[in-house]
Amino acid sequence: MTELRTLKVALLGCGNVGAQVARILIEDADALAARTGARLQLSGIAVRNVNSKRDVELPQDLFTTDAETLVKDADLVIELMGGIEPARTLILSALSNGACVVTGNKALLAQDGPTLYEEADKAGVQLSYEAAVAGAIPILRPIRDSLSGDRITRVLGIVNGTTNFILDQMDSTGAQFADALAEAQRLGYAEADPTADVEGHDAAAKAAILATLSFHTRFALENVHCEGITKVSAADIAAAKDAGFVIKLLAIAEKLTDADGNEGVSVRVHPTLLPREHPLAAVRGAFNAVFIEAENAGELMFYGQGAGGTPTASAVLGDLVSAARRLVLGGPQRTETTTGHVPALPIEAAVTSYYIGLDVADQPGVLATIAQIFAENGVSIEIMRQTIHRDAESNVESAELRIVTHRASEAALAATVEAVKGLDVINSVTSVLRVEGV
Repeated sequence: MTELRTLKVALLGCGNVGAQVARILIEDADALAARTGARLQLSGIAVRNVNSKRDVELPQDLFTTDAETLVKDADLVIELMGGIEPARTLILSALSNGACVVTGNKALLAQDGPTLYEEADKAGVQLSYEAAVAGAIPILRPIRDSLSGDRITRVLGIVNGTTNFILDQMDSTGAQFADALAEAQRLGYAEADPTADVEGHDAAAKAAILATLSFHTRFALENVHCEGITKVSAADIAAAKDAGFVIKLLAIAEKLTDADGNEGVSVRVHPTLLPREHPLAAVRGAFNAVFIEAENAGELMFYGQGAGGTPTASAVLGDLVSAARRLVLGGPQRTETTTGHVPALPIEAAVTSYYIGLDVADQPGVLATIAQIFAENGVSIEIMRQTIHRDAESNVESAELRIVTHRASEAALAATVEAVKGLDVINSVTSVLRVEGV
């Protein structure tokens, strides 16, 4: 029997995901060797503190604080440290030394992905990052490989489990945002500081990665319009439910033509109303899903656990096995097909339907006045519902209007809302949310 080649694997970071990756590399060494044609030897684990207590029991002699030396001696490097530095420097060092790199660092890829891709191309090695988007769900490889002969026109994704859990709690229990967030933190779905999740920054980084692969053009975080869920109220959730919708935080990347006839891609993250019959509306709890529309394949949906140590480790090991196979077989490594130069369009170019909530005076002619403002700005109303309520203290009646529009540009909608705010009969604009899937 031919003796198998040994490939040294350096692991940077040993948090929730890193610890599970190390465990699998050790426990499943024989199975991984059979799949790759080489022994994957975990040569070391770089951490800040070698004596920290960890949930997974691992050999103590694997731990080191000397990440630089560990990287220089590796054939394959797994980066799960997170953050920008020192992760960026270590990845660039690994690539320049001829090592293939697997990372789950969405923030770094969104901020400085082009530099890393170019270094990988120059060195002729593989940079893989399936774990950076939607945890265990195999979404990046299908976009890059399975759909490489097709043209993707649109991607919609629930790519942050924390926000999906919070919005699902608000929808199913009627909870306020603060209470749903507290429950997410109690269950371990949300960090003590949940800003990156609830403000949409985590989803925006993933949206940039999805857009880059889907449209063969390198998009950065600065190209993504980002809104979080902190302003979504229990009243918004209830109104959406009453109208047959559910609110989700969506990452959206789609090819559009702007008002001047220029083709580009809109990349954005924001709370969105979806009809309850839409496939993404049924994604509950902390799960993730990505919905893809392609010219020939039509509609596709990928669903599964979007976070967690073991599920995300599965994605990391999938990339690692792929890279190891290429090292064993020889030949060129897989590189990114980011050969396009499609510009990123501003949010004003986006075209979608809208939900607008208005608190108005209950008097004759109000509906007609509002409808005229919408028409003057080229925004067509599809649904208008009115609910009368009386203030207990003042005994004054007012009306709550809920309007769903036909598809219109973001610019036209913004002009409409601004004009409506100036009407004497408008007490307040209670909410403006985008609608997809209608």
